[in-house]
Amino acid sequence: MQRQGQGVAIGCLIVAMALWGSSFIALKLAFAELPPLWVIFGRMALGSLVFLLAWRWRGQMHYRTGDWKYLLGLAACEPCLYFLFEALALQHTSAAQAGMVTALLPLLVAVGAFVFLRERISRTMLAGFLLAVVGAVWLSLAGSADEHASNPILGNFYELLAMLCAMGYTLLLKHLSSRYSPFRLTAMVAFVGTLFFLPLALVTEPLPTNISPMGLGAVAYLGILVTVGAYGLYNFGVSRLPASQASGFTNLIPVFTLLFAILLLGESLNGMQVLAAVLVFAGVLLSQWRGARVLPAGVLD
Repeated sequence: MQRQGQGVAIGCLIVAMALWGSSFIALKLAFAELPPLWVIFGRMALGSLVFLLAWRWRGQMHYRTGDWKYLLGLAACEPCLYFLFEALALQHTSAAQAGMVTALLPLLVAVGAFVFLRERISRTMLAGFLLAVVGAVWLSLAGSADEHASNPILGNFYELLAMLCAMGYTLLLKHLSSRYSPFRLTAMVAFVGTLFFLPLALVTEPLPTNISPMGLGAVAYLGILVTVGAYGLYNFGVSRLPASQASGFTNLIPVFTLLFAILLLGESLNGMQVLAAVLVFAGVLLSQWRGARVLPAGVLD
């Protein structure tokens, strides 16, 4: 029975990673038809609605004096800056390349935890981090402008900035998670995102009036299945497996992104970019050769 429960947890984690990986494709499809800020507002609003309907399962909250600073920083990192940079990234680079840059997130979190939380980092992990960074830079420089990536260097740079915001979010989440349930923290991000992106969307673009079923479906997919569904499956899996074991599944996100981008968007990587992607994965694997990696929990993708 215990082995069966672990199998279900593993299945949930794999589905969660597939949903997060598919979010880049859904964003690409939505951005092709709708203004980016309206897409982000729509997914945040839908996510907020789902959280409101499920509020009875909100979990604990033990506010401590001064927590407002950490909560404000959490919301500033994600969704505010994170989704702004990701929207800019996907307007200039392909979903496949952006997905590869996300492979850096676990290593960024590990380095951030070393700098800000004084958590130990091994030489092997540091070497893996440097190798993955070299691979990510190579991936960007080897790219050429095409219909899927008008300026891959700029787009991948924006995606890296988004990952740095996700790193800050994760470290703050780690600090707050002992006093606030994951449900409350993620719901707060959705609520703040709704309030933050609505005025920005109104200022930059008029409210879209002619939206195809494809556009509506992409936004609904992002707001319900990705923001809420992936989060729920992920947390169920983590609750049933050791965190060190569950963290390894995050490396599936760029794999799923690349697979979906090839199948659904017709994207591809050239030979040099394939080698660069292999270098990124080699760096990630090297970083996990010894010890457990910090878990990038709660990223809304």
